[in-house]
Amino acid sequence: MIRSLLFIAATALVACASPVRAQAAQRIALTLDDGPHLSATPRLSPQARNEALLAAIRKHQVQAALFVTCGNGADRPEGLALVKAWSDAGQLLGNHTMTHPDLNSPQVSLEQYQDEIQRCQQILEGLPGLQRWFRFTFLREGKPEAKRDGMRAWMKAQGWRNAYVSLDTSDWRLNEFLEARLKADPKAEVSDIRQAYLDHLWQRAQAYQALSRRLQGRDIAQVLLTHHNLLNALFLDDVIGMFKAKGWQFISPAEAFEDPVYQLQPISPVAGQSLLLSMARSLGLGRFEGWERLVDDGDHEIERLGPPAAPH
Repeated sequence: MIRSLLFIAATALVACASPVRAQAAQRIALTLDDGPHLSATPRLSPQARNEALLAAIRKHQVQAALFVTCGNGADRPEGLALVKAWSDAGQLLGNHTMTHPDLNSPQVSLEQYQDEIQRCQQILEGLPGLQRWFRFTFLREGKPEAKRDGMRAWMKAQGWRNAYVSLDTSDWRLNEFLEARLKADPKAEVSDIRQAYLDHLWQRAQAYQALSRRLQGRDIAQVLLTHHNLLNALFLDDVIGMFKAKGWQFISPAEAFEDPVYQLQPISPVAGQSLLLSMARSLGLGRFEGWERLVDDGDHEIERLGPPAAPH
């Protein structure tokens, strides 16, 4: 634990003593969690949602990573077929447990959590593109510290990579808002939700880019967290297009994880948030300027949208 703290602190001190090294283009990798869902949503079937996501990725020639929660559908033939479509398209696959339990919960033991990972991996085994990457559910690495440290030791022994997120988003909140509006009125206008989503992503992107420069003295390869949901099925094309128009360069998640920042292990993880926020807490930065907009779960954008439409 002390070595981890010293490693992070030494890295940050070097960064603070050096001028910011900006790259020609900020690099970003696209990842999606929780898919594929077989649950119904307005407008698009599970198959149509899956294809819409893949179509956007194909259009922009991006290699993404889908972190599969197997109990959402991959444990059934029709859901596994949706995962296979990602694999067949040359996309990468990671593990996000069977049923999305919370390792911070006292009701979830270390052994139960590890079993969830192993059972999901057995379902995915043999699919091209499958990596030994695990993303913690809710981005929570376990409480108390003994559980967290036990998980880190188990992952190291089993050869798992912690698939950290640096650019976390609250797309799930906006997705909830979108679904509520469309359930009330399937023909409702959604262009304002699209714009709120793009604004939310760009605000987070600029803030985390600034934080990476403050902590590392450079632009790290950012790993973007989104979800396999209706919001992205409708707007992922716009999301990728926006980042490209802003001059950001999409790279494979495998290339992004080669950035040495993803080898760090913060001693004070911020549950449900970016690796960069965890690093900031570990270094005692506290509530720095702009902190509140990185932990508000999209409240700012949701308030601007107002209440969802009332049922007709």
